[in-house]
Amino acid sequence: MNEKLTGLMSEEAQRSKFSGVVQVADREHILAAAAYGLANIAELRLNQLHTRFPIASGSKLFTAIAVCQLVEQGRLTFDAKILDILPKAEFPLFDPEITVHQVLTHSSGIPDYFDEETMDDFASLWEETPMYTLRRPADFLPLFAGQPMKFAPGGRFHYNNAGYILLALLIEAISGKTFTKYVEQHIFQPCGMKDSGYFALDALPAHTAQGYIDGDSGQKISNIYSIPVVGGGDGGAYVTAADMHKLWSGLLEHKLLTPAVTDLLLTPHIHEREDSFYGYGVWIQVRGPKIHKYHIMGYDPGISFHSACYPGSGLTCTAICNQSNGAYRMMAAVEPNLPVK
Repeated sequence: MNEKLTGLMSEEAQRSKFSGVVQVADREHILAAAAYGLANIAELRLNQLHTRFPIASGSKLFTAIAVCQLVEQGRLTFDAKILDILPKAEFPLFDPEITVHQVLTHSSGIPDYFDEETMDDFASLWEETPMYTLRRPADFLPLFAGQPMKFAPGGRFHYNNAGYILLALLIEAISGKTFTKYVEQHIFQPCGMKDSGYFALDALPAHTAQGYIDGDSGQKISNIYSIPVVGGGDGGAYVTAADMHKLWSGLLEHKLLTPAVTDLLLTPHIHEREDSFYGYGVWIQVRGPKIHKYHIMGYDPGISFHSACYPGSGLTCTAICNQSNGAYRMMAAVEPNLPVK
């Protein structure tokens, strides 16, 4: 173990009362890994290295990989129009020219059920739509399918959760499998991610962390009424930190996609701001002529997650937390000290 990294992790965990798991690994070895805090406050059950956590929007990478697999198989193209595959009648105000590429890169212009430019309270969505009714991608359609476009397809980057719901529906329509089963069978299993899956909040397996948010009186309360009961195309998978390393390794070792399609997924397709770009389901930080890192992140009430892969060195770093904040600070403390190229 790298004592310097382990020490930095412990200092940040103590400073911010971090609750979760942090891991740094190279291609073959774990350089540093530690678990902090409680997976379940009522039971005083500690987080451990093998604890599973939900990763919210970090799951979008899985959706993008699944779409790329279907393209690789010749069952779909990136230029295909979404409404040539999904029923047009369900999206009466959507532009029929929206392509798969545009949805993957958050440039489709469709309305979002949680628009991060105008909304900041994710839990407020469930005041009119009970979160326990959202178990399949199609269950989200009443939240956005009848709303007008925000801008013309391809107009600009605008982060969009609803687009990845559409991609999940596309995967189901083409593969004939439920979205969650497809990802588990065609992404998690080939990578050896045995502890990962799309679990229901009302039927969580063993070794799973409960998410916590701050209550009005300062106590920690469960997030079970604040997020959809089952994850889908835009977020909600459960993983371990070790499994995230397996995902990055499997992707870059071409266990999931051919080299050509992997390169396409990891191409900086659209500029977000400054040195930040977006590929297919993945953020890409560019420094000069080189890609510094590929990274994914996720935030929901009671969930914070960051995971990065540094192609120059083959390192991966994951911080995964069962509180609304914490993962970013942990990454910020550890990342400057990584031996990356």
